[in-house]
Amino acid sequence: QVQLVESGGGLVQARGSLRLSCAASGRTFNTGTMAWFRQAPGKEREFVSYIRLSGGTTYYADSVKGRFTVSTDNAKNTLFLQMSSLTPEDTGVYYCALGRGVFSPTVASEYHSWGQGTQVTVSS
Repeated sequence: QVQLVESGGGLVQARGSLRLSCAASGRTFNTGTMAWFRQAPGKEREFVSYIRLSGGTTYYADSVKGRFTVSTDNAKNTLFLQMSSLTPEDTGVYYCALGRGVFSPTVASEYHSWGQGTQVTVSS
């Protein structure tokens, strides 16, 4: 069983930056896919970014492309999301997720392990 714990959220002004972390413990894997999703109040959970742990392929939602960067540490026990040029539309709870055999990595139901989420609030 894998446990995921996010950290790094907080309150930031528009055009500011934040770096989110997601620490994985338990049965971690060097293969699979890790992703970030977010959920704003009253909205559905939406895909933000993913990274394939084998090969390092990354992909971003159009809304964050060019502003956010997803990465992992060398041991692949921690997932990061570097966020810059933040806007109030980026406000929400950010979740990390881990899945194996993920065919559609932008779809939340593809992932079997989730963190508890970290709140990001961007003020205008």
